[in-house]
Amino acid sequence: MADNEPPHVFVTYAHDSPEHKERVRHFADFLHGRIGLEVHLDQWDDGERRDWSLWALKHLDTANFVVVIASPDYKRRAEGNAAFDEGRGSQFEAARIRDRLTRDLGGEIKRILPVVFPQQSVDDIPNFLNPHSTTRYPVDVFTEEGVEDLLAAITGRARHQRPERGQWRGGAANAAGPGKTSVATGLEWRACSDGIRTEGARINDVHYKDSIVLRAAERLAYVEVDLGMAYRKFTATAGVLDDAAEPFQVGHFRVLLDGRPSPEVKVALGKPAKIDVGVTGVLRLRLEFHRPGTTESRWLPELAWGDPVLE
Repeated sequence: MADNEPPHVFVTYAHDSPEHKERVRHFADFLHGRIGLEVHLDQWDDGERRDWSLWALKHLDTANFVVVIASPDYKRRAEGNAAFDEGRGSQFEAARIRDRLTRDLGGEIKRILPVVFPQQSVDDIPNFLNPHSTTRYPVDVFTEEGVEDLLAAITGRARHQRPERGQWRGGAANAAGPGKTSVATGLEWRACSDGIRTEGARINDVHYKDSIVLRAAERLAYVEVDLGMAYRKFTATAGVLDDAAEPFQVGHFRVLLDGRPSPEVKVALGKPAKIDVGVTGVLRLRLEFHRPGTTESRWLPELAWGDPVLE
């Protein structure tokens, strides 16, 4: 299959009821018309007389993926518990799937994708597809989000990509020190407001090499980073810059952990504050700082998070 060619998907199901048959058609319409997969469905190909067994064999053997729609009738027929003349089509297709699984279990288990609609359950998947020990794909709504897991299996792209492996035992030394990561220079920011810079800052006559500095913002400024539950503690020095043009300003600083705010800290020139916050189990860190009363023309802030570090 060429890179620009969409995957071919064959849909196999039982005609449990007119409503189930219609639901399957809407699902196929969505995958084909909205998602862009090349979908094959019997309801679209009944405009002429044909040999349905040959039609099914062609698609079962050549499709990149076979989507099995779980239902009580499909399971009963697939497992040989239905009369020979009941649902011949689904019995024939299920038999071919069983045969291919027997021939190449490792390959076919990645190719045969059981889908469960809200009206059915995992127990409606045929037992030979190992419904309780292998992946199944519940589809509650016909939206891109609703088929996200199914598309991950078809495209081979997991919803969350494995990151590049770091160097064993921590790799190169971090500028923040052994076992520490600078929020200013060692992490990619998820988001930040305008007017923020990373540079050295002098606070109360101490130089902080990797700082987050704010000199010109008119509103609340912030930085957000993903922690991924990888750290235990956040530390920083919050303060007014020693070279501030307006020495009487008061800076307001606040740490938010997964959206939960800590108490606000107020600082003044020559009176910085040490911030030390536990971040065990935290996914996202947000640092906020501002100077109340700031306008476009006056009272601009001159503040910094001095050497914000994660351990």
